[in-house]
Amino acid sequence: MSSNSNTTTVNPDAPSAVPASSAQGAKAKQKKKPAGNKRSFLFKLLFLVIVIIAIIAGVMYFLNGRWYESTDDAYVQGNVIQITPQVEGTVVGIFADDGDFVHAGDTLIRLDQTEAEVALNQAKATLAKTVREVRSLYSQASGAKATSGAQQALVQAQESAVKGAKTALDKAKADYSRRQKLVKSGAISEEESAHARDVFLQAQSQYQSAISQLEATRSQLTASEQNAEVSNALVAGTLINQHPDILVAESKLKAAYLTYVRSTITAPADGYVAKRAAQVGQRVAAGSAMMAVVPLKNAWIYANFKETQMKDMRIGQPVSITSDLYGDDVVYDGVISSLGIGTGSAFALLPAQNATGNWIKIVQRIPVRVEFAKPEQLEKHPLRIGMSMFVEADLHNTEGTVLASGINPNSKLLTTIYDQQVAAADRLISDIVQQNLATSDPDNTSANE
Repeated sequence: MSSNSNTTTVNPDAPSAVPASSAQGAKAKQKKKPAGNKRSFLFKLLFLVIVIIAIIAGVMYFLNGRWYESTDDAYVQGNVIQITPQVEGTVVGIFADDGDFVHAGDTLIRLDQTEAEVALNQAKATLAKTVREVRSLYSQASGAKATSGAQQALVQAQESAVKGAKTALDKAKADYSRRQKLVKSGAISEEESAHARDVFLQAQSQYQSAISQLEATRSQLTASEQNAEVSNALVAGTLINQHPDILVAESKLKAAYLTYVRSTITAPADGYVAKRAAQVGQRVAAGSAMMAVVPLKNAWIYANFKETQMKDMRIGQPVSITSDLYGDDVVYDGVISSLGIGTGSAFALLPAQNATGNWIKIVQRIPVRVEFAKPEQLEKHPLRIGMSMFVEADLHNTEGTVLASGINPNSKLLTTIYDQQVAAADRLISDIVQQNLATSDPDNTSANE
């Protein structure tokens, strides 16, 4: 008997049917599994590379890196010589501008010299007049001494004359007395006795006159000795060119001369002009900043190392220096010349006060002065004040000191232009003094010698 209904025949040996969604999930899992394995492999490889790099870095640090300390907190420093007038005046000339190279002694600025020139001429005339007056004092002292000597000799001569007159008087008196007795006895005439009396009176008059002259001459001698003493007091114990009046006049002339020559402001050292502020017609006071001269060949570097980097840092250790201007193509050779005696914050205008408020520990930096070991490198590749530098110190040699034991010879910066001005003033003074000294006293010996 046949049936019209649809029947489904199931083959027990046939595979069971899988839903479509389950089949798609299985395929996704099959696709994700290889991607996950690849990512895990990459992570493991990256970790292995990092470990290898860390090991290499550690080995390199242990073998080499621990002997070097570096910082990019380093800047070029140098002497900035402020050009300031030593006298006040009005600017009438400017002979150098920013960027110009000047030599020591070159004229930079000139002030009006009219008043200084007038004062200089007056000082010259005063010195010449003083020399002549002092020369006159020496002549007066010499003359007074000679006069006193002459008066002394005259007194001695007159004392001899008084003695002679006294002898003649005694003789005339005795002769007159004897003749008076003879007249009484009639041995001689009255006329002869009268003659003896005349001789006695004349001798007595001469004796009185000699005494009067002697007393007058003694008075003159006393006056001459006092005059000689006064004159000698003005010149005693000094040479003509060392007399106090001349020294005072010389000091005034030197001051006037220096005021005159310093109206012309010159460069105290070789260097480059910077920060020019002077203007023609400007009235300036002594000490006003007018420009600066920077000797770049004496530049150095202040490298600010962290305090944690300075354990093995010593004076004298070599340093390699590079700049942002030239890059790694130019490496300067340097040497540590000093380690700072304080942190930058300790010498700030307003030092930090860590004893108040909330405190946070901050690693401080200490300035280390690095000098260029080869000046020719600076000449070939010049640097400017304030430029950023990269500094790396070689710490292999730790035998140097931490603090300096004396003055660094490279710290000295000298100028001789002011010594030259003083020497020129001394020559001018010497010429004026010699021109006005007496030719009869070529050795300038004192009048009382």
